[in-house]
Amino acid sequence: MQPSVDIHEILQQSLFVAVKMGAPSLLASLAAGILVSLFQAVTQVNEATLSFVPKFIAATAALMLTSSFLYATLHSYAMLIFDQMVIAGGS
Repeated sequence: MQPSVDIHEILQQSLFVAVKMGAPSLLASLAAGILVSLFQAVTQVNEATLSFVPKFIAATAALMLTSSFLYATLHSYAMLIFDQMVIAGGS
């Protein structure tokens, strides 16, 4: 019996990896945006450029703190894809 490549599993893993790669920076930006919005509401300072810098700093910090996790996720996904390519090429 020949091993087969499951396209559904590959697509599911692709979407899951995309969510895992994007979640840290998006969640950090969301938290920074909420905090800046609360600060603006409390102090009644409505400056549009005030929200950009904290979001940028939060996203950058999140990417720096989770870079090893992101690398491990991407590395394991790449190994899975290359293994699937070998299986598909051998059948």
